[in-house]
Amino acid sequence: MVALIRTVAYLGLEARGVEVQCQVAPGLPRFSIVGLPDKAVSESRERVQAALSAMGLAMPPKRITVNLSPADLPKDGSHYDLPIALALLAAMGVTDAEQLNDWIAVGELSLDGRIVASPGVLIAALYASGEETGLICPATQGSEARWASGVPVLAPRDLGSLLDHLKGDAVLDEPPRGEVDDPVASTDLKQVKGQETAKRALEIAAAGGHNLLMSGPPGSGKSMLASCLPGILPELTPSEALEVSMVQSVAGTLEAGRISRARPFRAPHHSASMAALTGGGLKVRPGEISLAHLGVLFLDELPEFHGIR
Repeated sequence: MVALIRTVAYLGLEARGVEVQCQVAPGLPRFSIVGLPDKAVSESRERVQAALSAMGLAMPPKRITVNLSPADLPKDGSHYDLPIALALLAAMGVTDAEQLNDWIAVGELSLDGRIVASPGVLIAALYASGEETGLICPATQGSEARWASGVPVLAPRDLGSLLDHLKGDAVLDEPPRGEVDDPVASTDLKQVKGQETAKRALEIAAAGGHNLLMSGPPGSGKSMLASCLPGILPELTPSEALEVSMVQSVAGTLEAGRISRARPFRAPHHSASMAALTGGGLKVRPGEISLAHLGVLFLDELPEFHGIR
């Protein structure tokens, strides 16, 4: 029997659909995952086996093959744990695969069967909205997923409660939408005494969205003036706040689904590497430049940054 469960792969701020196919067939017992999985996905076998064991379920003594389609797309991240476990349970006959046809699943499994947070849930929810499907995600990220309008969200705390919901033994409540934090400025421009020319320059830069280069001796107030800049910028619009939150979701810094209308302010140290500034790597992550999107990126001691001469 072959069971199919839908999930996503993250490509920057976009999600691409992935189909998790699981086959349980006669043969020598083994559990293999194919479809260009990285180390985190390959280790999912151990987490899934331990989670099922914690629920009192034994792996069938058969050949278990999990294929992540399309097979030519690299798969990385621990959010494949939950869809792999659901596909295996469906192939074993524990749950009905047809119930999951209209759902996309993301989430990492712990060894005791809990479903723990993984980055990118908001991106997955927006993809599910476009596909007109529901989303199954960790309980701690249910409020984050609810920001995608019109998406039914299941946010179980563990694999057992999800199975109880699918069987009708218990009903999972839909999580509430995350809160919107009011902008809180750490420093205010009115606290700066004097520096009329510098304050005028900040106002012009804020009004026109210009870059600003500040030069002066140590102690002249350049860092304090820069920290005041977000306070005179307009609040993020709802669409801009969602855009900034998408970057934070991929970076794993969006806590409890709380979205802020304040402009981001990033001030990396001059010893930061180029990868930390621009992002990237084998597993692409946003850098400081991306995290400052629609906000302020303050590069103190600019000439000291690597690659800037």
